[in-house]
Amino acid sequence: MRKIIHIDMDAFFASVEQRDRPELRGAPVLVGGAPQRRGVVSTCSYEARKYGIHSAMPTRTALRLCPQAVLIEPDFRRYTAASRLIREEFFALTDLVEPVSIDEAYLDISNCCSTLEEAAEIARKLQARIYEKCQLTASAGVSYNKFLAKCASDFRKPAGLTLITPETVQDFLDPFPVEKFHGIGKVSAKKLRSINIKCGSDLRKLPLETLKNIFGKAGVFYYGIVRGVDDRPVETEYDPKSISREVTLYEDCTDVRKLRILLKTLARRVARRAENSGFVGQSVFIKLKYDDFQTVTRSVLLDAPCVTGTDIGNAAVQLLQKTEAGKRPVRLIGVGISHRYTPAETEQLNLPFNK
Repeated sequence: MRKIIHIDMDAFFASVEQRDRPELRGAPVLVGGAPQRRGVVSTCSYEARKYGIHSAMPTRTALRLCPQAVLIEPDFRRYTAASRLIREEFFALTDLVEPVSIDEAYLDISNCCSTLEEAAEIARKLQARIYEKCQLTASAGVSYNKFLAKCASDFRKPAGLTLITPETVQDFLDPFPVEKFHGIGKVSAKKLRSINIKCGSDLRKLPLETLKNIFGKAGVFYYGIVRGVDDRPVETEYDPKSISREVTLYEDCTDVRKLRILLKTLARRVARRAENSGFVGQSVFIKLKYDDFQTVTRSVLLDAPCVTGTDIGNAAVQLLQKTEAGKRPVRLIGVGISHRYTPAETEQLNLPFNK
């Protein structure tokens, strides 16, 4: 049986700001973009969450809910520095570390202990070391698979620790609202609610075939996780399926020429990031969000991989013609590449895209 720890830093960006600026401790803090630039909240302190503020909320809305909140532009240099220190503690325990983002990771410590109870004690000591080293709190979940460890770390925040064992898993999951199941998105949760499936015990009553008919392959995953089954290993090497860049515009835009320029600029950024990570993709996609917040995507699978900003930009501009840009105001625009090719596969291919 595996012993998995999921570590999730508490309100990470906001906590770094409060740590470095003592006058902000105890105050509602928002880290995000300015409202005049249509910024959104990246992270907010727990003091701000009492007002109903949450990540991805427009900054303008957050400041309306809490006018006294302190808004801070993100400083990723300091957040990255703190993240590196935290990851040093992870790797001091085990090489089996799967970073999920800058502020969370899975650790497989099966070789470090024989029971889940021992794993929970190791997690508790890890939380203490992180606080001692960085003056930042982390929540921890401990269980025998990734899904349960993630659910457990979300259960008691901030600075909490929750252990889920095979003996307690059903008692833990049965009352869990379907929206809280990691892996069940908003659309699927709404669909489940529409058929009166509200919590884990309701979901567990659905036969596998019913779930497959409603959700396809995802239904098989749901059938497993509601029973505490998840065979995914902790993956030590992250292999991205796509690389993208997007930007929220200062003002709604109906000028197609400006949108084309933005796409080409973003395409160059995507190309640089892809080159740095050794990623080569054959599919280009764009994303638009109109002024009414409707989001659309368009994609094309090319005859040959795209490796330069020009390749990506040319394809993106062509995709723009398949949208309502110019007729409907655009508030967000993005571009990306997917359908990965390995370098060995691309060596014999004709790379330029001249369509």
